[in-house]
Amino acid sequence: MIRFEPTFFLERNRDIDEVTLRAIAREVRKDILKMTSAVNSGHPGGAMSATDVIVTLYYYKMRHNPENPKWEKRDRFVLSKGHVCPALYSVLARTGYFPLEKLNEFRKLDGDLQGHPDMNKTPGVEINTGSLGHGIGAAVGMALGLKLSKLDSKVYCMIGDGEAQEGSVWEATMAASHYNLDNLCVILDNNNLQIDGPVDEVMSIYPAMEKWKAFGWHVIEINGHDFEEIKRALDEADTVKYKPTMIVAKTVKGKGVSFMENRAEWHGKALPPDLLKEALKELGGIV
Repeated sequence: MIRFEPTFFLERNRDIDEVTLRAIAREVRKDILKMTSAVNSGHPGGAMSATDVIVTLYYYKMRHNPENPKWEKRDRFVLSKGHVCPALYSVLARTGYFPLEKLNEFRKLDGDLQGHPDMNKTPGVEINTGSLGHGIGAAVGMALGLKLSKLDSKVYCMIGDGEAQEGSVWEATMAASHYNLDNLCVILDNNNLQIDGPVDEVMSIYPAMEKWKAFGWHVIEINGHDFEEIKRALDEADTVKYKPTMIVAKTVKGKGVSFMENRAEWHGKALPPDLLKEALKELGGIV
């Protein structure tokens, strides 16, 4: 297991290379599959598409304190697509918010790791999410509150592309631009699949970049699995003034396991034991 001292996370833009980030992301994907398969429940596909961005946020970009989750100067992360919380739980455990063994409590009635993030149970979770379209509005409120408090903390929020069909997403998008929230960066996990199939067939959100630009946002499109592109986009967001930033991250649902990639059926279905063993082998063995 790759370990870092808690003080490592107190500053932004930390010195961490792509090889290390990729190794961490591989372990996170293993965690996702083991957590969901253990209870035969959860959403592994979207969690795996979101992994590389979340890993880069916590290990490279965000200023946060695993020993003091409510540290006032921290940057905030809101997982608006709350159903992919296994990725977040794994990263929180691996950065020191709680013991790695606690991942075994995922979706268990007496555990602290609920099927959707719960700020009252899980250290490091900023707000309860899972009702799609809810988290981005909360992130806008947090960013505005930080501005009013004259704190230089940033708010990062991840939304899903199926989630972007919700009207509340666009209300929040309009408000963020109106209030010139340059301390807000939203990442669209654009894997183009939702539970019912391709997003562009169920209810198209395209052209996504042009829509957010029309709402007054600074928009960047990247490969959401290229760590250098993710880092550059997050750094670019830091330079933007008087407008929020949207990063459209082109991703692959089920990324990392060949038979899961680009398959909508793994949106909300766990791997059975035989396929779990095959998937973990593909990711590099059971660790």
